[in-house]
Amino acid sequence: MDLKSMTLSELTDYVTQKGYPRFRAKQIYEWCHVKLVRDVEEMKNIPRDIREWVKNDFVSLEVVERLESKADGTNKFVFRLFDGNVIESVFMPYKHGNSVCISSQAGCRMGCLFCASALNGLERNLTPSEMLDQVYAISRITRERVSNVVVMGTGEPLDNYDNLCRFLTLLTDENGLHISQRNVTVSSCGLVPEIYRLADEGFAITFALSLHASNDEKRKALMPVANRYHIAEVLDSCRYYFDKTGRRITFEYSLVAGKNDGVEDAEELSALLKGFPCHVNLIPVNPIKEREFKRADQNSVQKFKGMLEKNAMNVTIRRGMGKDIDAACGQLRKAYMESSKNQCS
Repeated sequence: MDLKSMTLSELTDYVTQKGYPRFRAKQIYEWCHVKLVRDVEEMKNIPRDIREWVKNDFVSLEVVERLESKADGTNKFVFRLFDGNVIESVFMPYKHGNSVCISSQAGCRMGCLFCASALNGLERNLTPSEMLDQVYAISRITRERVSNVVVMGTGEPLDNYDNLCRFLTLLTDENGLHISQRNVTVSSCGLVPEIYRLADEGFAITFALSLHASNDEKRKALMPVANRYHIAEVLDSCRYYFDKTGRRITFEYSLVAGKNDGVEDAEELSALLKGFPCHVNLIPVNPIKEREFKRADQNSVQKFKGMLEKNAMNVTIRRGMGKDIDAACGQLRKAYMESSKNQCS
């Protein structure tokens, strides 16, 4: 395991097994998780002999592309991992605090038809440190404090369950950045057994379910995972999550023109979620060239929102960020991979 994926207790055991004093572990931990160093040589109060072996277990992401929106200050990053895989992350400045959206996998195997992240399948899971390092690198590069973290970038977080939980523990550790668990959101397309497991972990994070349809038939047409878990099963797991944590569920709903944005869809969604302590986040879908899906027009979006509000639903429309830099999930990573492939051919 690399150093940045270790808890302070694990790192302390590791350091003492090497024959060094316990306090060196605390120093190394602070360099990694508080001072956010990108190179072992920056650890100035660590003796050179310790730095030499730390180098072997210290991994940092490499920034290979950065785009900054002139419209709203959104920053989109492409990071290269140690094995050559690339991932993407987004920095979004808001009045209430800066948010970072990170990836949990290199690629994705869930196959949601409207998502660019799934087009090339799954390469591999990210380690806890690779998830953390997206937050750390962005904080250091932008020189801005990150107060909110969203695990909603490339990949299905619950498909990388153990590494996700370790990441959450380290991110919110009082000895590190100590980001409040209430300021962390994890999104999933609906892996039912893992939702139950997450509910039992004891985290106080926000859980967001990618719903995107109001019935099984339409959901199957958009999301292959719906062939495995019916909406009723998914909602039961979400109710369990709320009962165990007291945390209101967010339902993400991407509006695709002519597919799931009609009046009947809004009425069916209202009935489906009636009485559920939740928040519905409407997302006008970002079209990708490989699919024929079209973005719902503004009139349809507002009408859909109005129908939900009429039925006493708590609903918002996601604010579009970084539209001038293709900040939608998977787009920049895909463009970078295609460009690199063309240069090599």
